[in-house]
This record gives sequence, C-alpha cells and structure tokens, in this order.
Amino acid sequence: MNQEAEDRGLAEVVLERLEKERLPRAIDLKDKVDAGARLDDMDIAFLERVFADTQDLKPMVERHPEYHALAARLMELYEHITAKALENEKAG
Repeated sequence: MNQEAEDRGLAEVVLERLEKERLPRAIDLKDKVDAGARLDDMDIAFLERVFADTQDLKPMVERHPEYHALAARLMELYEHITAKALENEKAG
C-alpha cells in the first residue's frame, strides 16, 4: 500500500473518531472547565491519550495541508481546556 492510500485510510478513521468521540468529549470538558470545575482522573487520562495520538498523527498532518486548519483549531481547543483547568486548580 502506498503512503497516500495509507494516509487516506488513517484520516478516515481519525476523522470518524473525532466526530463521534473526541470532539463531543472535548466540548464537554471545555464546558466543565469554563464553569470552574476541575478535571478528574478520567478527564486527564482522556487528554493524555489525545496528546499521545496527536504526536503519532503529526507526520501525516504535515504531509497533508488540507488538515492543517482543523489540527490547529483542535489544538487551540485542547490548549484552552488545559489552560483553564490549570487556572481552576490554582483557584481551588
């Protein structure tokens, strides 16, 4: 299988997971921290998985400029969640 076909298959899986699992959970976490709550162990484990997956996907995203804007927006979302969670920890 060539790199393009492999990337296309991986992108399909990642985008489906993003739509059905990751994005809804991330939005819930954003709402949670925006309301002043702290992240629990399951929330932190989720973010750790997301960040590990992000590192694994980085080469594919770099090869495909069409995913750059999406990846940037997702990273902004996760950065907001972690920054706000840290702020909540310090305040609480």
